[in-house]
Amino acid sequence: MTSPAYSVHPTPIGEALIVVTDEGLVSLDVLDGPADAVLSGLSARLHAVPAEDAEATAMVAGQLDEYFAGTRRDFDLALDWRLVTGFVRAALEAVCDIPYGETASYAEVAIMAGSPGANRAVGTACARTPMSIVVPAHRVVRSDGSIGEYGGRPERKRFLLDLESAPPEGRASGA
Repeated sequence: MTSPAYSVHPTPIGEALIVVTDEGLVSLDVLDGPADAVLSGLSARLHAVPAEDAEATAMVAGQLDEYFAGTRRDFDLALDWRLVTGFVRAALEAVCDIPYGETASYAEVAIMAGSPGANRAVGTACARTPMSIVVPAHRVVRSDGSIGEYGGRPERKRFLLDLESAPPEGRASGA
């Protein structure tokens, strides 16, 4: 694969646009509207137009299915970080260290990212993550324990947190 590839994959929280490059997963976005609008913006940022190719995104789609089925706790995917730099990348890499089923506050992630006090910047980084779910921004909560907005979709965040806190025998396959 020399140019980016994409597919749209169903999940329990909505259709997910998966975009991969030769380097790895570059974008995973649970869509709020047409994929074309998101693809257009990504094309400009990637300086390439992704081609639809479900085979190229199959590993990501399969791991997403396993995650939602409750059989995958950690994603084993190469990540292409080209869409994030600086503190945003440091914060999102720190978010990746939050274990499955656990949460950390924005303040804790700021410390993990090497910038104590940068709580709001962590919130901005989480809101802008190009790799939703795989980079588990849903595990970052407010200091008072409330879940926050999650890009204006708190019900998605609640679903993901509930999924990760459910005992393995209580998980429904595919839900």
